[in-house]
Amino acid sequence: MSLANAVQLADLGIAAIQSGDTTFDLSAVRTCDSSALVVLLAWQRTAQATGRSLEVSGVPADMLSLATVYGVSSVLPISAPAG
Repeated sequence: MSLANAVQLADLGIAAIQSGDTTFDLSAVRTCDSSALVVLLAWQRTAQATGRSLEVSGVPADMLSLATVYGVSSVLPISAPAG
């Protein structure tokens, strides 16, 4: 998840959320940058706007670190980091 594919991933996730799919497993993500946080925040806003609860699991440790550095870890619905 990076700047190169952030718009595409945001759009795909938003469409999934609007269709009722609100659980995302990020355990296959191998690289990420701060754009990944923008994607997650867009998904969270969409879920809230549609009255749904978003759940994101398998979050890579580097993404968790970025969320902490940027001060958004408490507003993202993330669970256990990828092992």
